[in-house]
Amino acid sequence: MLLQVKDLRVHYSKAEILKGVSLSVGRGETVALIGANGAGKTTTLRTISGLKEPTSGEMICNDTRIDGMAAQDIVKLGISHVPEGREVFAPMTVLDNLKLGAYLRKDRQGIANDLQRMYEYFPVLKNRRGQLAGSLSGGEQQMLAVARALMARPELLLMDEPSMGLAPMMVDIIADKIRRISAAGVGILLVEQNASMALALATRAYVLELGKITSSGDAHALAMDEHIKKAYLGG
Repeated sequence: MLLQVKDLRVHYSKAEILKGVSLSVGRGETVALIGANGAGKTTTLRTISGLKEPTSGEMICNDTRIDGMAAQDIVKLGISHVPEGREVFAPMTVLDNLKLGAYLRKDRQGIANDLQRMYEYFPVLKNRRGQLAGSLSGGEQQMLAVARALMARPELLLMDEPSMGLAPMMVDIIADKIRRISAAGVGILLVEQNASMALALATRAYVLELGKITSSGDAHALAMDEHIKKAYLGG
């Protein structure tokens, strides 16, 4: 298993946000994490990527304990994070944003090859490569955020609300890119308010409610569950 999270507990001040979360992601597998606002989904991703320190529990990637590890070392180990809200570096060009994704790498030719691969994944970024990232549309910024994360050559991609605020056509484009990334062998842990999209893309899924995993299993089976339908799929 590429990633294993066991009994993860996280606090903000005295408030316990994650209350014993356990989940796993296999190599090349897309796993969805769905739940209402405030359930702890973003906190889960931030903790896995080293941006938030866990109170207790274990996180193991490639047989290495990563709980307590610095964020940059977690990136080196093969985990990249596409944050909620995209968070591109607005005053910098598209090209410089992409290069920042490869900041910890030393293989110049590999970086150049991956830049071309990102342009193949997202042709609009090639056309906009000299443009300031802040001038891109929301959908284009989302593509840039994903491509920037992929420039680190991750084995696991953490994606937080990639469809948020996008037009339906752009949501379809992002969903197609997620399928392509997964087909290339990258594991994906996908947090999405658009539960229909998440469950359609995933092989397995977890439901997070008030900091606890309440359901898990085959994504298609969960999409057919009456409780899931009523709570997250509009009935």
